[in-house]
Amino acid sequence: MDFTAWLPLLEASDYTIAREVLLRGVAALYFVAFLGAFNQFPALLGERGLSPAPEFIERTSARSKPSLFRWRITPYSDRLLRSVCLIGMVLSLSVVVGIVQLGPAWATIPVFLAMWWLYLSIVSIGQYYYGFGWESLLLEVGFIVAFLGASEVAPPLLILLFLRWTVFRVEFGAGMIKMRGDTSWRDFTAMNYHHQTQPMPNPLSRWAHQKPQWWHKVETLGSHVIQLVFPWLLFFPQPIASIAACVIIFSQLALVLTGNYAWLNWLTIVVTCSAISDSFLHSLVGGGWPDWGGDYVAAVVNGQVAAQSPMSWIVLTVVVFLFLSVLSWQPLLNLFSSRQLMNASFNRWHLVNSYGAFGSMTQVRRELIIEGTMNTNPSSEVDWRAYEFKGKPGDVYRRAPQVAPYHLRLDWMMWFLALGSGDALWFRRLLDKLVDGDPTIRRLLRTDPFDGQAPMLIRVRVFEYRYATAQERRETGQWWSRNELGVLVPPYGGAA
Repeated sequence: MDFTAWLPLLEASDYTIAREVLLRGVAALYFVAFLGAFNQFPALLGERGLSPAPEFIERTSARSKPSLFRWRITPYSDRLLRSVCLIGMVLSLSVVVGIVQLGPAWATIPVFLAMWWLYLSIVSIGQYYYGFGWESLLLEVGFIVAFLGASEVAPPLLILLFLRWTVFRVEFGAGMIKMRGDTSWRDFTAMNYHHQTQPMPNPLSRWAHQKPQWWHKVETLGSHVIQLVFPWLLFFPQPIASIAACVIIFSQLALVLTGNYAWLNWLTIVVTCSAISDSFLHSLVGGGWPDWGGDYVAAVVNGQVAAQSPMSWIVLTVVVFLFLSVLSWQPLLNLFSSRQLMNASFNRWHLVNSYGAFGSMTQVRRELIIEGTMNTNPSSEVDWRAYEFKGKPGDVYRRAPQVAPYHLRLDWMMWFLALGSGDALWFRRLLDKLVDGDPTIRRLLRTDPFDGQAPMLIRVRVFEYRYATAQERRETGQWWSRNELGVLVPPYGGAA
C-alpha cells in the first residue's frame, strides 16, 4: 500500500486564515505576558521582591521547576529577567508583523519554542503569582502552534485538531468543574453573584449584575450548554465545526465584555479559530456554500491530489501529534474523574494541562483596604488615607476599569487573600515595604496618597462591597456601596 498517496489528507489547505490568526494572535498575547513580567516581576519576585525568586530557586530543583535562571551562566537577576522579557517581546512582534511567516516551513518552530522556553523559565519560578490556569494555557498553545509552519507549507491538520482538543479541555473542563462543584451552578443561581464577586470587575460588570433574575438563569443555562455540548462539535465535519467555534467565540466575547481575566478569554478565542475553515468564512461574505471537502477526499483517494508539503514536514507534525497525544492520557482521565483537578499541569513543561474555573462561586465580595497616616497618633478617620490599586475595587466612586488582557498580579493576589486563601507572608512584606516607602512597590499601585513619603503608621481594614443600586448611584454618584467588617491588621509602624 502506498501510504504517501494519503498524505494530502494530513494537510488542511482550507485553514490558512485560521493559521494566521493562531500565529499572530498567540504571539500578541505572548507580548502582553512578557510586558507584564517586565513591569511587575522585579517588584513581586525580584532580588528585593515580596517573594524573592533567588530564594525560591535555592530551595527547589530543576527537575520540578525548569528554568534558564538555574543555569550557572545565567543566575537570576532583575536585569537578566528584563532582558529575557525584551527578547520575548521582540520575538513575538516578529510573528505579529508577519516576518517569520515569510521564512521556510520550520521558521515558526525556533521562534515559538524560544518564546515558550523563556516564558516557562519565568512561570517556573513565579510561585503563586504565576499559579493561574492561563499561564499553562499560554505555554501549551505556544508550544503547539510552533508546528503550524510558515506560509510555505499547508497548515497541518493534526496540529489543528490538537488545538481543538485544547479548546475542548478548556471549555468542557470548565463546564464539568462547575457541575461537580458549587450547587449554585446546578440550581441556576450562580450568575446572580458572579458579576459582582468576580476577581476583577470591568466597566460593564455592574450593568450585567443588575439584570433581572430570569436573565441570570439564562446566562447560567447558556454557560452549561456551550461548555458541555458545543466543544464536542468542534470535531464534527464542516460546517458544524465552524458553527460550534463561532458559538464558543461569542460566549468568550461576552466574558471579555463583562470581566477581566487577563488573556484567558482572548487566548481561548484565538485557539478556537482552529476549527473555522476558509470556506466557511468565504461563505459568510457571499461566496456560497462549498462542498466541504467531499470532492477533495475523493480526489485524494483517486490519486489526483499530491501533498503540497515536504514529506519531512508531514512526518514531523505526525510525531509531534503522537507525542502530545501520549501526554493527553492523564488530562483525559481527569476530565471524567469525580475528583477532577482544576488548572493542573501533569508535567513540568506545562504541556497538555487540565483547565477550569469557578468550581465554587463566591457570594459575598470582601475587599482589603490598606490605609496609612502621617500622624503618629491619629485622632480621627480623616487622618487615614487609602492606597488605591490599579484594578481591584477600592474607592467607592471609581468605575471598575478595563485592564485585560493585561494581568495585574498584585490585584489578583489581594482578591485571593480577601477570600482567606494563600500564604499571607507576601502580604506582610507588602505592608512593610509600604511603611518603608519602597518605590518599586508603589509603582504597582494606582495612587500613593503620600507621594513617595513613608507613612508613620499603616493598617488594613476589611469591607463587604456590593454594587450601588441605580437610586444610590443617582443620589451619591457611587459605583460601589460598602460596609466595614473589621480590622485585619491594626495600626503599626514598621517591619514585624
